[in-house]
Amino acid sequence: MRAALAPGVRLLRALPRDSRYRGLTLVLTFLSYTSYHLSRKPISIVKSQLHPNCSTLGPNPHNDSNSTTWCSWAPFDGDNYKELFGALDNAFLVAYAIGMFISGIFGERLPLRYYLSGGMVLSGLFTSLFGLGYFWDIHVLWYFIIVQVCNGLVQTTGWPAVVACVGNWFGKGKRGLIMGIWNSHTSVGNILGSLIAGAWVSSAWGLSFVVPGIIITTVGIICFFFLVEYPEDVDCSPPLHHGVVEFSLCLLFAKLVSYTFLYWLPLYIVNVAHFGAKEAGDLSTLFDVGGILGGILAGLISDYTGGRATTCCVMLVVAAPMLFLYNHVGQNGIGTSIAMLIICGALVNGPYALITTAVSADLGTHESLKGNAKALSTVTAIIDGTGSVGAALGPLLAGLISPTGWNNVFYMLIAADVLACLLLARVVVKEARGWCGHMARQRGYVVTTLGQPAVPPCPNTVSVLLQKDVCYPLLSLLHLRVGIAGPPARCLAPVATETFPPPAKAAPGGF
Repeated sequence: MRAALAPGVRLLRALPRDSRYRGLTLVLTFLSYTSYHLSRKPISIVKSQLHPNCSTLGPNPHNDSNSTTWCSWAPFDGDNYKELFGALDNAFLVAYAIGMFISGIFGERLPLRYYLSGGMVLSGLFTSLFGLGYFWDIHVLWYFIIVQVCNGLVQTTGWPAVVACVGNWFGKGKRGLIMGIWNSHTSVGNILGSLIAGAWVSSAWGLSFVVPGIIITTVGIICFFFLVEYPEDVDCSPPLHHGVVEFSLCLLFAKLVSYTFLYWLPLYIVNVAHFGAKEAGDLSTLFDVGGILGGILAGLISDYTGGRATTCCVMLVVAAPMLFLYNHVGQNGIGTSIAMLIICGALVNGPYALITTAVSADLGTHESLKGNAKALSTVTAIIDGTGSVGAALGPLLAGLISPTGWNNVFYMLIAADVLACLLLARVVVKEARGWCGHMARQRGYVVTTLGQPAVPPCPNTVSVLLQKDVCYPLLSLLHLRVGIAGPPARCLAPVATETFPPPAKAAPGGF
Protein backbone atom coordinates (compact mmCIF):
# COMPACT_ATOMS: atom_id res chain seq x y z
CA MET A 1 0.00 0.00 0.00
CA ARG A 2 1.45 3.34 -1.04
CA ALA A 3 1.46 6.08 1.59
CA ALA A 4 -0.02 9.49 0.96
CA LEU A 5 2.26 12.38 0.16
CA ALA A 6 4.06 13.80 3.15
CA PRO A 7 2.34 16.88 4.64
CA GLY A 8 5.35 19.04 3.87
CA VAL A 9 5.32 18.00 0.22
CA ARG A 10 1.58 18.68 -0.04
CA LEU A 11 2.20 22.14 1.41
CA LEU A 12 4.92 22.84 -1.13
CA ARG A 13 2.70 21.69 -4.00
CA ALA A 14 -0.10 23.95 -2.75
CA LEU A 15 2.17 27.01 -2.89
CA PRO A 16 2.49 28.93 -6.15
CA ARG A 17 5.59 28.15 -8.17
CA ASP A 18 7.01 31.63 -7.66
CA SER A 19 6.57 31.40 -3.89
CA ARG A 20 8.44 28.10 -3.72
CA TYR A 21 11.46 29.44 -5.54
CA ARG A 22 11.42 32.73 -3.66
CA GLY A 23 11.39 30.81 -0.40
CA LEU A 24 14.27 28.64 -1.58
CA THR A 25 16.26 31.74 -2.55
CA LEU A 26 15.67 33.35 0.84
CA VAL A 27 16.69 30.22 2.72
CA LEU A 28 19.84 29.59 0.70
CA THR A 29 21.04 33.19 0.79
CA PHE A 30 20.21 33.36 4.50
CA LEU A 31 22.28 30.23 5.20
CA SER A 32 25.07 31.54 2.98
CA TYR A 33 25.60 34.80 4.79
CA THR A 34 24.97 33.19 8.16
CA SER A 35 27.96 30.94 7.45
CA TYR A 36 30.04 33.95 6.36
CA HIS A 37 29.50 35.64 9.72
CA LEU A 38 29.82 32.34 11.54
CA SER A 39 33.36 32.05 10.14
CA ARG A 40 34.28 35.63 11.12
CA LYS A 41 33.32 35.38 14.78
CA PRO A 42 35.87 32.87 16.20
CA ILE A 43 38.76 35.35 16.33
CA SER A 44 36.93 37.48 18.92
CA ILE A 45 36.30 34.42 21.10
CA VAL A 46 39.82 33.00 20.80
CA LYS A 47 41.62 36.25 21.65
CA SER A 48 41.23 35.72 25.38
CA GLN A 49 42.70 32.23 25.01
CA LEU A 50 45.69 33.40 22.99
CA HIS A 51 46.67 35.67 25.89
CA PRO A 52 44.98 34.39 29.07
CA ASN A 53 45.84 35.29 32.66
CA CYS A 54 48.18 32.37 33.36
CA SER A 55 48.44 33.15 37.07
CA THR A 56 44.97 31.69 37.56
CA LEU A 57 46.30 28.34 36.29
CA GLY A 58 49.04 28.12 38.90
CA PRO A 59 52.80 27.93 38.38
CA ASN A 60 54.40 26.96 35.12
CA PRO A 61 54.44 23.13 35.10
CA HIS A 62 57.54 23.07 32.86
CA ASN A 63 59.81 25.20 35.05
CA ASP A 64 59.84 27.34 38.18
CA SER A 65 59.34 30.63 36.33
CA ASN A 66 56.80 33.04 37.81
CA SER A 67 55.90 34.37 34.36
CA THR A 68 52.22 35.19 34.00
CA THR A 69 52.32 34.56 30.24
CA TRP A 70 53.70 31.03 30.16
CA CYS A 71 50.39 29.67 28.85
CA SER A 72 49.93 32.34 26.15
CA TRP A 73 50.32 31.53 22.48
CA ALA A 74 53.35 33.20 20.95
CA PRO A 75 53.61 35.73 19.38
CA PHE A 76 50.69 37.05 21.44
CA ASP A 77 52.45 36.51 24.78
CA GLY A 78 54.02 39.97 25.03
CA ASP A 79 52.77 43.20 26.55
CA ASN A 80 51.83 44.41 23.06
CA TYR A 81 49.27 41.66 22.58
CA LYS A 82 46.39 44.13 22.16
CA GLU A 83 48.20 45.85 19.32
CA LEU A 84 48.81 42.46 17.68
CA PHE A 85 45.14 41.56 18.04
CA GLY A 86 44.31 44.89 16.42
CA ALA A 87 46.69 44.03 13.58
CA LEU A 88 44.88 40.72 13.03
CA ASP A 89 41.51 42.45 12.92
CA ASN A 90 42.77 45.14 10.61
CA ALA A 91 44.43 42.70 8.23
CA PHE A 92 41.03 41.12 7.63
CA LEU A 93 38.96 44.29 7.62
CA VAL A 94 41.23 46.44 5.45
CA ALA A 95 41.45 43.64 2.90
CA TYR A 96 37.66 43.29 3.11
CA ALA A 97 37.12 47.03 2.59
CA ILE A 98 39.46 47.17 -0.41
CA GLY A 99 38.06 44.00 -1.94
CA MET A 100 34.45 45.14 -1.52
CA PHE A 101 34.89 48.03 -3.95
CA ILE A 102 35.92 45.66 -6.75
CA SER A 103 33.77 42.73 -5.69
CA GLY A 104 30.62 44.22 -7.20
CA ILE A 105 32.38 44.58 -10.55
CA PHE A 106 33.24 40.88 -10.62
CA GLY A 107 29.76 40.07 -9.34
CA GLU A 108 28.24 41.72 -12.41
CA ARG A 109 30.44 39.85 -14.87
CA LEU A 110 30.44 36.36 -13.34
CA PRO A 111 27.49 34.05 -12.70
CA LEU A 112 26.33 34.78 -9.16
CA ARG A 113 26.08 31.09 -8.29
CA TYR A 114 29.70 30.40 -9.26
CA TYR A 115 30.92 33.61 -7.66
CA LEU A 116 29.15 32.98 -4.35
CA SER A 117 29.94 29.27 -4.11
CA GLY A 118 33.62 29.75 -5.01
CA GLY A 119 33.98 32.53 -2.47
CA MET A 120 32.44 30.40 0.27
CA VAL A 121 34.74 27.45 -0.42
CA LEU A 122 37.80 29.73 -0.35
CA SER A 123 36.54 31.40 2.83
CA GLY A 124 36.27 27.98 4.45
CA LEU A 125 39.83 27.18 3.36
CA PHE A 126 41.39 30.32 4.86
CA THR A 127 39.30 30.15 8.03
CA SER A 128 40.50 26.58 8.56
CA LEU A 129 44.12 27.56 7.84
CA PHE A 130 44.04 29.99 10.76
CA GLY A 131 42.92 27.21 13.09
CA LEU A 132 45.44 24.76 11.65
CA GLY A 133 48.14 27.06 13.00
CA TYR A 134 47.30 25.57 16.38
CA PHE A 135 47.79 21.98 15.25
CA TRP A 136 50.87 22.84 13.21
CA ASP A 137 52.33 24.75 16.19
CA ILE A 138 52.87 27.95 14.20
CA HIS A 139 54.04 30.99 16.18
CA VAL A 140 54.88 33.38 13.34
CA LEU A 141 52.76 36.53 13.25
CA TRP A 142 53.00 36.89 9.48
CA TYR A 143 51.33 33.51 8.92
CA PHE A 144 48.19 34.67 10.73
CA ILE A 145 48.30 38.11 9.07
CA ILE A 146 48.52 36.64 5.54
CA VAL A 147 45.69 34.20 6.25
CA GLN A 148 43.54 37.07 7.54
CA VAL A 149 44.26 39.20 4.45
CA CYS A 150 43.35 36.37 2.08
CA ASN A 151 40.23 35.58 4.06
CA GLY A 152 39.15 39.23 4.01
CA LEU A 153 39.50 39.39 0.23
CA VAL A 154 37.53 36.22 -0.55
CA GLN A 155 34.78 37.06 1.95
CA THR A 156 33.85 40.10 -0.16
CA THR A 157 32.18 37.70 -2.56
CA GLY A 158 29.31 37.15 -0.15
CA TRP A 159 27.39 40.35 0.35
CA PRO A 160 27.04 41.71 -3.21
CA ALA A 161 26.10 38.25 -4.45
CA VAL A 162 23.39 37.46 -1.89
CA VAL A 163 21.81 40.94 -2.05
CA ALA A 164 21.81 40.88 -5.85
CA CYS A 165 20.20 37.44 -5.82
CA VAL A 166 17.47 38.48 -3.37
CA GLY A 167 16.95 41.71 -5.32
CA ASN A 168 16.36 39.65 -8.48
CA TRP A 169 13.52 37.78 -6.79
CA PHE A 170 11.78 40.42 -4.66
CA GLY A 171 10.19 43.69 -5.64
CA LYS A 172 9.97 46.90 -3.67
CA GLY A 173 6.72 46.29 -1.81
CA LYS A 174 7.27 45.52 1.89
CA ARG A 175 10.94 45.00 1.17
CA GLY A 176 11.90 46.52 4.55
CA LEU A 177 10.11 43.75 6.48
CA ILE A 178 11.44 40.97 4.26
CA MET A 179 14.96 42.34 4.41
CA GLY A 180 14.70 43.00 8.14
CA ILE A 181 13.89 39.35 8.82
CA TRP A 182 16.35 38.07 6.23
CA ASN A 183 19.16 40.28 7.53
CA SER A 184 19.04 38.52 10.88
CA HIS A 185 21.53 36.14 9.22
CA THR A 186 24.26 38.51 10.45
CA SER A 187 23.29 38.12 14.08
CA VAL A 188 22.41 34.43 13.76
CA GLY A 189 25.86 33.81 12.26
CA ASN A 190 27.53 35.74 15.08
CA ILE A 191 25.59 33.78 17.69
CA LEU A 192 26.36 30.39 16.14
CA GLY A 193 29.98 31.42 15.60
CA SER A 194 30.32 32.37 19.25
CA LEU A 195 28.76 29.13 20.47
CA ILE A 196 30.77 26.91 18.13
CA ALA A 197 34.05 28.70 18.86
CA GLY A 198 33.29 28.67 22.59
CA ALA A 199 32.84 24.91 22.57
CA TRP A 200 36.55 24.36 21.79
CA VAL A 201 38.21 27.62 22.87
CA SER A 202 39.53 26.22 26.15
CA SER A 203 40.57 22.78 24.93
CA ALA A 204 41.79 23.11 21.32
CA TRP A 205 41.19 26.60 19.96
CA GLY A 206 42.19 25.52 16.46
CA LEU A 207 38.86 23.71 16.13
CA SER A 208 37.11 27.02 16.79
CA PHE A 209 38.22 27.94 13.24
CA VAL A 210 38.32 24.57 11.50
CA VAL A 211 34.69 23.67 12.27
CA PRO A 212 33.25 26.99 10.97
CA GLY A 213 35.50 26.59 7.92
CA ILE A 214 33.97 23.20 7.19
CA ILE A 215 30.45 24.59 7.68
CA ILE A 216 30.84 27.51 5.24
CA THR A 217 32.42 25.19 2.66
CA THR A 218 29.50 22.77 2.96
CA VAL A 219 26.91 25.54 2.56
CA GLY A 220 28.82 26.85 -0.46
CA ILE A 221 28.59 23.45 -2.14
CA ILE A 222 24.85 23.31 -1.40
CA CYS A 223 24.37 26.76 -3.00
CA PHE A 224 26.27 25.61 -6.06
CA PHE A 225 23.76 22.81 -6.63
CA PHE A 226 20.50 24.55 -5.68
CA LEU A 227 20.72 28.37 -5.94
CA VAL A 228 18.66 29.97 -8.74
CA GLU A 229 19.92 33.42 -9.70
CA TYR A 230 17.04 34.81 -11.77
CA PRO A 231 13.28 34.05 -11.80
CA GLU A 232 13.39 33.77 -15.58
CA ASP A 233 15.77 30.79 -15.30
CA VAL A 234 12.94 28.63 -13.91
CA ASP A 235 10.05 30.28 -15.77
CA CYS A 236 8.97 32.40 -12.81
CA SER A 237 7.71 35.98 -13.00
CA PRO A 238 10.29 38.73 -12.35
CA PRO A 239 9.43 41.23 -9.59
CA LEU A 240 8.12 44.72 -10.27
CA HIS A 241 10.71 47.32 -9.28
CA HIS A 242 9.65 50.85 -8.70
CA GLY A 243 21.46 59.77 -1.87
CA VAL A 244 23.86 56.77 -2.10
CA VAL A 245 26.52 59.08 -0.59
CA GLU A 246 24.65 59.83 2.65
CA PHE A 247 23.75 56.21 3.32
CA SER A 248 27.27 55.03 2.47
CA LEU A 249 28.90 57.45 4.90
CA CYS A 250 26.30 56.72 7.56
CA LEU A 251 27.02 53.01 7.16
CA LEU A 252 30.74 53.73 7.59
CA PHE A 253 30.17 54.92 11.15
CA ALA A 254 27.38 52.43 11.89
CA LYS A 255 29.64 49.50 10.93
CA LEU A 256 32.48 51.06 12.93
CA VAL A 257 30.35 50.65 16.05
CA SER A 258 28.93 47.25 15.11
CA TYR A 259 32.27 45.66 14.22
CA THR A 260 33.97 47.06 17.31
CA PHE A 261 31.42 45.14 19.35
CA LEU A 262 31.87 42.11 17.09
CA TYR A 263 35.62 41.89 17.68
CA TRP A 264 36.08 43.39 21.15
CA LEU A 265 32.92 42.74 23.20
CA PRO A 266 34.01 39.32 24.58
CA LEU A 267 37.38 40.73 25.68
CA TYR A 268 35.63 43.75 27.24
CA ILE A 269 33.37 41.44 29.25
CA VAL A 270 36.37 39.37 30.38
CA ASN A 271 38.29 42.47 31.51
CA VAL A 272 35.43 44.38 33.11
CA ALA A 273 33.03 41.71 34.36
CA HIS A 274 35.82 39.15 35.01
CA PHE A 275 34.02 36.26 33.32
CA GLY A 276 35.81 33.34 31.72
CA ALA A 277 36.37 33.16 27.98
CA LYS A 278 33.44 30.82 27.32
CA GLU A 279 31.03 32.71 29.58
CA ALA A 280 32.01 36.01 27.99
CA GLY A 281 31.49 34.55 24.51
CA ASP A 282 28.06 33.24 25.45
CA LEU A 283 27.03 36.56 27.02
CA SER A 284 28.22 38.51 23.97
CA THR A 285 25.72 36.63 21.79
CA LEU A 286 22.94 38.65 23.42
CA PHE A 287 24.16 41.69 21.51
CA ASP A 288 23.42 39.78 18.31
CA VAL A 289 20.04 38.64 19.65
CA GLY A 290 19.22 42.32 20.00
CA GLY A 291 20.54 42.83 16.47
CA ILE A 292 17.99 40.36 15.11
CA LEU A 293 15.14 42.17 16.86
CA GLY A 294 16.48 45.57 15.82
CA GLY A 295 16.75 44.60 12.16
CA ILE A 296 13.17 43.32 12.06
CA LEU A 297 11.86 46.35 13.97
CA ALA A 298 13.68 48.78 11.69
CA GLY A 299 12.25 47.03 8.62
CA LEU A 300 8.70 47.14 9.98
CA ILE A 301 8.88 50.80 10.96
CA SER A 302 10.45 51.87 7.68
CA ASP A 303 7.80 49.97 5.69
CA TYR A 304 5.00 51.59 7.68
CA THR A 305 6.38 55.14 7.57
CA GLY A 306 8.22 55.03 4.26
CA GLY A 307 11.17 56.72 5.96
CA ARG A 308 14.31 54.59 5.78
CA ALA A 309 16.64 57.45 6.79
CA THR A 310 14.42 58.70 9.60
CA THR A 311 14.14 55.22 11.08
CA CYS A 312 17.93 54.85 11.04
CA CYS A 313 18.45 58.32 12.50
CA VAL A 314 16.06 57.82 15.42
CA MET A 315 17.65 54.49 16.35
CA LEU A 316 21.15 56.00 16.18
CA VAL A 317 20.12 58.94 18.38
CA VAL A 318 18.75 56.58 21.04
CA ALA A 319 21.77 54.28 20.73
CA ALA A 320 24.27 56.95 21.84
CA PRO A 321 22.99 57.34 25.45
CA MET A 322 22.36 53.60 25.71
CA LEU A 323 26.03 52.90 24.92
CA PHE A 324 27.01 55.35 27.64
CA LEU A 325 24.70 53.64 30.13
CA TYR A 326 25.92 50.16 29.21
CA ASN A 327 29.52 51.13 29.91
CA HIS A 328 28.68 52.65 33.30
CA VAL A 329 25.91 50.44 34.67
CA GLY A 330 25.82 47.45 32.32
CA GLN A 331 28.06 45.32 34.53
CA ASN A 332 26.19 45.98 37.80
CA GLY A 333 24.40 42.65 37.59
CA ILE A 334 23.75 39.82 35.19
CA GLY A 335 20.14 40.94 34.61
CA THR A 336 21.18 44.50 33.82
CA SER A 337 23.93 43.27 31.54
CA ILE A 338 21.55 41.02 29.58
CA ALA A 339 18.95 43.76 29.13
CA MET A 340 21.48 46.41 28.11
CA LEU A 341 23.23 44.11 25.62
CA ILE A 342 19.94 43.28 23.88
CA ILE A 343 18.87 46.94 23.74
CA CYS A 344 22.25 48.15 22.50
CA GLY A 345 22.37 45.37 19.91
CA ALA A 346 18.94 46.34 18.58
CA LEU A 347 19.75 50.04 18.34
CA VAL A 348 23.23 49.59 16.85
CA ASN A 349 22.49 46.81 14.35
CA GLY A 350 19.00 47.99 13.34
CA PRO A 351 20.23 50.88 11.15
CA TYR A 352 23.16 48.78 9.93
CA ALA A 353 20.78 46.02 8.83
CA LEU A 354 18.34 48.42 7.15
CA ILE A 355 20.98 50.28 5.14
CA THR A 356 22.80 47.18 3.93
CA THR A 357 19.63 45.43 2.79
CA ALA A 358 16.44 47.38 2.09
CA VAL A 359 18.16 50.69 1.29
CA SER A 360 20.76 49.03 -0.96
CA ALA A 361 18.04 47.12 -2.77
CA ASP A 362 15.86 50.24 -3.15
CA LEU A 363 18.72 52.24 -4.63
CA GLY A 364 20.00 49.38 -6.79
CA THR A 365 16.60 48.88 -8.43
CA HIS A 366 15.71 52.57 -8.69
CA GLU A 367 13.82 53.55 -11.84
CA SER A 368 16.78 55.70 -12.94
CA LEU A 369 18.72 52.48 -13.56
CA LYS A 370 16.10 51.42 -16.10
CA GLY A 371 15.53 47.97 -14.62
CA ASN A 372 19.19 46.95 -14.75
CA ALA A 373 19.11 44.40 -11.93
CA LYS A 374 22.84 43.77 -12.25
CA ALA A 375 23.47 47.33 -11.07
CA LEU A 376 22.23 46.19 -7.66
CA SER A 377 25.49 44.31 -7.16
CA THR A 378 27.53 47.46 -7.83
CA VAL A 379 25.36 49.74 -5.66
CA THR A 380 25.51 47.23 -2.82
CA ALA A 381 29.28 46.95 -3.16
CA ILE A 382 29.69 50.74 -3.05
CA ILE A 383 27.53 51.12 0.06
CA ASP A 384 28.94 48.13 1.92
CA GLY A 385 32.48 48.87 0.73
CA THR A 386 32.32 52.33 2.27
CA GLY A 387 30.84 50.78 5.39
CA SER A 388 33.69 48.29 5.51
CA VAL A 389 36.15 51.16 5.87
CA GLY A 390 34.42 51.91 9.15
CA ALA A 391 34.44 48.22 10.03
CA ALA A 392 38.22 48.29 9.65
CA LEU A 393 38.66 51.53 11.58
CA GLY A 394 36.54 50.52 14.58
CA PRO A 395 38.54 47.52 15.83
CA LEU A 396 41.80 49.32 14.97
CA LEU A 397 40.85 52.36 17.03
CA ALA A 398 39.59 50.11 19.84
CA GLY A 399 42.98 48.38 19.94
CA LEU A 400 44.79 51.71 20.09
CA ILE A 401 42.46 53.37 22.58
CA SER A 402 41.71 50.47 24.96
CA PRO A 403 45.07 50.73 26.81
CA THR A 404 43.95 54.21 27.95
CA GLY A 405 40.73 52.79 29.38
CA TRP A 406 37.49 51.28 28.14
CA ASN A 407 35.64 54.54 28.81
CA ASN A 408 37.50 56.19 25.96
CA VAL A 409 36.55 53.34 23.62
CA PHE A 410 32.88 53.95 24.37
CA TYR A 411 33.26 57.70 23.88
CA MET A 412 34.66 56.91 20.43
CA LEU A 413 31.67 54.66 19.67
CA ILE A 414 29.18 57.30 20.84
CA ALA A 415 30.86 59.94 18.64
CA ALA A 416 30.62 57.58 15.65
CA ASP A 417 26.89 57.05 16.32
CA VAL A 418 26.26 60.79 16.41
CA LEU A 419 28.21 61.34 13.17
CA ALA A 420 26.25 58.55 11.46
CA CYS A 421 23.02 60.29 12.41
CA LEU A 422 24.19 63.73 11.25
CA LEU A 423 25.18 62.38 7.85
CA LEU A 424 21.57 61.38 7.21
CA ALA A 425 20.20 64.83 8.07
CA ARG A 426 19.56 65.88 4.45
CA VAL A 427 17.68 62.68 3.59
CA VAL A 428 15.68 62.91 6.83
CA VAL A 429 14.60 66.47 5.94
CA LYS A 430 13.55 65.26 2.50
CA GLU A 431 11.47 62.47 4.01
CA ALA A 432 9.90 64.91 6.51
CA ARG A 433 8.86 67.23 3.69
CA GLY A 434 7.30 64.31 1.91
CA TRP A 435 5.24 63.44 4.98
CA CYS A 436 4.20 67.07 5.37
CA GLY A 437 2.94 67.24 1.80
CA HIS A 438 1.09 63.95 2.18
CA MET A 439 -0.67 65.15 5.36
CA ALA A 440 -1.57 68.48 3.74
CA ARG A 441 -3.22 66.76 0.80
CA GLN A 442 -5.22 64.56 3.15
CA ARG A 443 -6.50 67.62 5.05
CA GLY A 444 -7.49 69.45 1.86
CA TYR A 445 -5.25 72.51 2.23
CA VAL A 446 -4.60 74.76 -0.77
CA VAL A 447 -0.94 75.77 -0.91
CA THR A 448 0.88 78.07 -3.28
CA THR A 449 4.50 79.17 -3.44
CA LEU A 450 5.71 82.71 -2.93
CA GLY A 451 5.73 84.73 -6.11
CA GLN A 452 2.85 82.80 -7.68
CA PRO A 453 -0.62 84.36 -8.12
CA ALA A 454 -2.89 83.01 -5.41
CA VAL A 455 -6.29 81.81 -6.60
CA PRO A 456 -8.99 82.84 -4.12
CA PRO A 457 -10.19 79.89 -2.08
CA CYS A 458 -13.77 78.97 -1.43
CA PRO A 459 -15.13 79.96 2.01
CA ASN A 460 -13.73 77.99 4.92
CA THR A 461 -10.73 76.91 2.85
CA VAL A 462 -7.24 77.82 3.99
CA SER A 463 -4.83 79.43 1.52
CA VAL A 464 -1.35 80.00 2.92
CA LEU A 465 1.89 81.17 1.30
CA LEU A 466 4.68 78.89 2.50
CA GLN A 467 8.43 78.89 2.29
CA LYS A 468 10.00 75.54 1.31
CA ASP A 469 11.17 74.76 4.85
CA VAL A 470 7.75 75.16 6.51
CA CYS A 471 6.14 71.92 7.50
CA TYR A 472 2.51 71.52 6.54
CA PRO A 473 1.39 69.77 9.73
CA LEU A 474 1.90 73.09 11.57
CA LEU A 475 -1.28 74.26 9.87
CA SER A 476 -3.35 71.71 11.68
CA LEU A 477 -2.07 73.02 15.01
CA LEU A 478 -3.34 76.54 14.22
CA HIS A 479 -6.90 75.44 13.36
CA LEU A 480 -7.19 78.34 10.87
CA ARG A 481 -10.42 79.20 9.10
CA VAL A 482 -10.31 82.10 6.63
CA GLY A 483 -13.46 83.58 5.13
CA ILE A 484 -13.60 85.68 1.94
CA ALA A 485 -15.44 89.02 2.05
CA GLY A 486 -17.93 89.00 -0.75
CA PRO A 487 -18.50 86.30 -3.32
CA PRO A 488 -15.36 85.71 -5.35
CA ALA A 489 -15.42 85.57 -9.15
CA ARG A 490 -14.05 82.06 -9.05
CA CYS A 491 -12.65 79.84 -6.35
CA LEU A 492 -10.90 76.55 -5.74
CA ALA A 493 -12.42 73.52 -4.12
CA PRO A 494 -10.68 72.46 -0.89
CA VAL A 495 -8.02 70.30 -2.50
CA ALA A 496 -4.24 70.62 -2.22
CA THR A 497 -2.16 72.10 -5.01
CA GLU A 498 1.53 72.74 -4.50
CA THR A 499 4.77 73.02 -6.35
CA PHE A 500 6.81 71.77 -3.43
CA PRO A 501 7.84 69.53 -1.82
CA PRO A 502 8.75 67.16 -4.67
CA PRO A 503 5.82 65.25 -6.18
CA ALA A 504 4.36 62.30 -4.33
CA LYS A 505 6.44 59.76 -6.27
CA ALA A 506 9.53 61.04 -4.48
CA ALA A 507 7.85 60.95 -1.11
CA PRO A 508 7.44 59.88 1.57
CA GLY A 509 10.86 58.32 1.48
CA GLY A 510 12.24 58.60 -1.99
CA PHE A 511 15.98 58.60 -2.25
